Amino acid sequence: MKEKILVTGGTGYIGSHTVVELQQAGYEVIIIDNLSNSNADVVDNIEKITGIRPTFIKLDCLDFDGLKAAFEAHKGIKAIIHFAASKAVGESVQKPLLYYRNNLVSLINLLELMPQYGVEGIVFSSSCTVYGQPDELPVTEQAPIKKAESPYGNTKQINEEIVRDTVASGAPINAILLRYFNPIGAHPTALLGELPNGVPQNLIPYLTQTAIGIREKLSVFGDDYNTPDGSCIRDFINVVDLAKAHVVAINRILEKKQEEQVEVFNIGTGRGLSVLELIHAFEASTGVKLNYQIVGRRAGDIEKVWANPDRANKVLGWKAETSIEDTLRSAWNWQLKLRERGIQ
Repeated sequence: MKEKILVTGGTGYIGSHTVVELQQAGYEVIIIDNLSNSNADVVDNIEKITGIRPTFIKLDCLDFDGLKAAFEAHKGIKAIIHFAASKAVGESVQKPLLYYRNNLVSLINLLELMPQYGVEGIVFSSSCTVYGQPDELPVTEQAPIKKAESPYGNTKQINEEIVRDTVASGAPINAILLRYFNPIGAHPTALLGELPNGVPQNLIPYLTQTAIGIREKLSVFGDDYNTPDGSCIRDFINVVDLAKAHVVAINRILEKKQEEQVEVFNIGTGRGLSVLELIHAFEASTGVKLNYQIVGRRAGDIEKVWANPDRANKVLGWKAETSIEDTLRSAWNWQLKLRERGIQ
């Protein structure tokens, strides 16, 4: 068995797919999650896919003593992938203090405990929101970090600074910051996918819930942006492709291949797709018509952003491979599977 990896937020959307990829790569995985935006049965589905049941600890990363006890109980953790965070742009505008507490303190707690328990590295789940509205597209890792458009985006910027400052202080920690673009889709088995508690804050689960009749209609926030069809443009990346980037990053840390103690990579496809284009692609690839309406702009939204993923392609040897059509079909298959399981 390979090294032990701690995955915080490991029952969440991206976390669960990453646990599958880590286990299939031979790593032993320990999940910490407070289940605030996920369900414990995700662990069962990870086991169904991989044949291996990850260790699961129900715990909030804000609980320092609880985290310390977890490190005591599971000696020998080599690296951490830190997903645990609140992540909805719109909600962060309404509840900034919740976002600052959850997203900053959880990371601070982990960084404080890592040297005590010999944890060598951390892969931090960052975001393209750190770029704000970039001056040039596609955006590279060298693009200036602009004032965040939302408290959520600001927590990602501050967390990157916390990691850099901690490493610069002499802490024996290596870090890779992965700036994701927009993860969508589901596992090809339809056993894992995006299932937020309550009303979805993200586009695709709201879209598929509308398509299946759980939601009445999908709102498209704005059609008056400076884009070809007036709707926002994003870089939509398949969640399994994204998960695989984390395995490559963990390998890089543990094999001591990093050129610097803190490295940054954009994880995207390099292709910008508007919200309306995505809706039309969903309809074309599934044959399902969608009830949607154009509404006013949403606070905190950036007009257009997509990645230049060349650095990740060349340095990590990672590439997004799944087509948008296959990705959207996987999201729809996941929604159909949820209905079979009686989950609305």
